[in-house]
Amino acid sequence: MSLTASDLSILLVEPSSMQLKLIMRHLQQEGINKIDGVSNGEEALAHIGQYPPDLVISAMYLPDMTADELINSVQAIDTNIAFMLISSETGHQALEPIRQAGVMAILPKPFDSRDLRRAIRATLDVIDPSEIELESYDVSELSILLVDDSFTSRNHLSRVLGSMGIEHIDLAENGREAVNLLSSHRYDLVVTDLNMPEMDGHELTRYIRDEMGDVVLPILMATTENNQARLGNVQQAGVSAILDKPFEPQTIREMLFRVLDA
Repeated sequence: MSLTASDLSILLVEPSSMQLKLIMRHLQQEGINKIDGVSNGEEALAHIGQYPPDLVISAMYLPDMTADELINSVQAIDTNIAFMLISSETGHQALEPIRQAGVMAILPKPFDSRDLRRAIRATLDVIDPSEIELESYDVSELSILLVDDSFTSRNHLSRVLGSMGIEHIDLAENGREAVNLLSSHRYDLVVTDLNMPEMDGHELTRYIRDEMGDVVLPILMATTENNQARLGNVQQAGVSAILDKPFEPQTIREMLFRVLDA
């Protein structure tokens, strides 16, 4: 039997008691009743150490830490806990670490109940996944190279891909490491971040297409970049598809269908 929203256990981290009650009410309207609430990061980590939830929903700014600091600390305890941000913060620089960490969703304050519903569905899709079915490939035999300088982002992407039945995933922290792996391994797909040290995703794409002369290997770019001119240059370099972070598992499923069963 598939999991439903009522099966989820959620830890809500929100300093404002009024906001805490409001978000709890929205979650209960979605059929979720296993909700614990705390007001700061230290309480959240203590709770997670004893009673690991399926999902942590946090505000951006807590009395003792920020949401990205909380995510990193949660990852150190349990890499399988999903994370969602609810915040009025709109600054790209502030939200960038959150997006890179592989959160399920970033919802504004106030948020739309439809967006919350989608984020809950995305969480369920990661916790209780179904294997992707492709006409041209046996999913269990797919070999994927995942390139991202963020540990939390690599972990999140690996988990999402693994939940779809993909077993062979090699990891690289930047384009330079990826080039070394590409010289000695054959891959069916490269999934890469755009902004990385040493060699970024744009340079890696150009290396695969121009230096290696491989115009067939699908390259999926997962990025937080919003500069349309730069994204246009990436597309011209030969990337197969661009995936915005954060993303829902269903979105990456559709991308995989598109680039692998084309």
